[in-house]
Amino acid sequence: MTSLAFLQVLGIEPKMLQGGDIVVRSPIDGAEFARVRADSPAEIDGKIAKARAAFLEWRRVPAPRRGELIRLFGEDLRKYKAALGELVTIENGKILEEGKGEVQEMIDICDFAVGLSRQLYGLTIASERPGHRMMETWHPLGVTGVITAFNFPVAVWAWNFALAIVCGNPVVWKPSEKTPLTALACQRIFEQTAHRFGAVPAHLSQVVLGKREAGMKIVDDSRVPLVSATGSSRMGHEVGPRVAARFGRALLELGGNNGMIVAPTADLDLAVRAITFSAVGTAGQRCTTLRRLIVHDTIYDRLLPRLKKVFDSVKVGNPLESGTLVGPLIDGAAFERMQSALARARVDGGAVSGGQRQLENVHPHAHYVRPAIVEMPQQTAIVREETFAPILYTMKYRELADAVRLHNDVPQGLASCIFTGDVREAETFVSTEGSDCGIVNVNIGPSGAEIGGAFGGEKETGGGRESGSDAWKAYMRRATNTINYSRELPLAQGISFDVGA
Repeated sequence: MTSLAFLQVLGIEPKMLQGGDIVVRSPIDGAEFARVRADSPAEIDGKIAKARAAFLEWRRVPAPRRGELIRLFGEDLRKYKAALGELVTIENGKILEEGKGEVQEMIDICDFAVGLSRQLYGLTIASERPGHRMMETWHPLGVTGVITAFNFPVAVWAWNFALAIVCGNPVVWKPSEKTPLTALACQRIFEQTAHRFGAVPAHLSQVVLGKREAGMKIVDDSRVPLVSATGSSRMGHEVGPRVAARFGRALLELGGNNGMIVAPTADLDLAVRAITFSAVGTAGQRCTTLRRLIVHDTIYDRLLPRLKKVFDSVKVGNPLESGTLVGPLIDGAAFERMQSALARARVDGGAVSGGQRQLENVHPHAHYVRPAIVEMPQQTAIVREETFAPILYTMKYRELADAVRLHNDVPQGLASCIFTGDVREAETFVSTEGSDCGIVNVNIGPSGAEIGGAFGGEKETGGGRESGSDAWKAYMRRATNTINYSRELPLAQGISFDVGA
């Protein structure tokens, strides 16, 4: 099934993708793929109002019943996995294997959320007052605003959507203007699911199309108590304070500048495979992409030649073709940022291998690049920045404590890892004295997180947590309840307050 046929199966006709003010281009060849119409401010306001009405109804539905809706959605995603995965590739540029993997991630979070719908547990708390019981209860929070980036156009939304729905919340989704078609496809799939489920409030799920201004309408609306936003740290610096100004909650998933330490006892065969996938997968456009490699000086000269050989040989090309491992950058602006970063690294004394444009004669309007390795004499300002491209900066270390300090000396704190055969080094890295990131791995790269664990990071990564573990609590409000089943009214802390009644 072609992507156009897939969209038509979902009821999205070609005429609906023409004449809009948002131009959608496939990064595969740079050609215009569609034009969609942005929502007006009044339309966005109306969608939020409808979501609020849906909340008042959906919050009364028992959580296990809400989970059943997500179970059915997961079934429909399985049915459309190949077609939706291909649409992700065409609109985003990641290789087809990763496109289908992203849809699988949606399916996985649906499975997780179904189980979660029967595990929204509170606590029973010991009361100091006789004849009293204390407990903790969790309730739906309200309309959840989700703002997503182009690099994972459907999976990150699904992390939020599946949990928000089972927690009792409607969702208003503002996708990247670079990847709106995948959002429209997901919306239509969910509408099919809702029809099959029956008794789903109208407007439980809605898509808002637009650019920055559309996202900010959601950010500033007090009817949206939670805004989950994925993007750059720059974006988070704007979103966070604006949500806080109205006492809303912001769940921020922002930049990553992820590092790997390779110790003398590391399995280098394993490390080379992990480095390559983590550094060049999705053309370096993951928030968990490996960007800094910190190698012990006794093995540096053995590891680097192997890496350069692999980086020089990975197939760069059409992401729909078998064997391709590196697809295009999202657009020309991404390519220019990559070249600017490499130029700054050279000024700082970096030795650059790779990084040049590829396939320009075949696809002059697309931006394919050879992944770059940059050997740096030290961690300079450009290394401490996140450049959303396949650039791997390499540095040497002698003592583990120095490597950890170097690793942590960046503003971001998302994902990290160490390759070592020494249990002491491994345990040190995951200890309080080790990595300061939200994701800390041993003998596995920083990317490719599973949905069972909470995903997110510290510092300028934003502090938010999505997906697994107890991330569901962000989508609910907590109430502490005290129930007096006695005939007395003792006060806490032993306070006496006799009014003589």
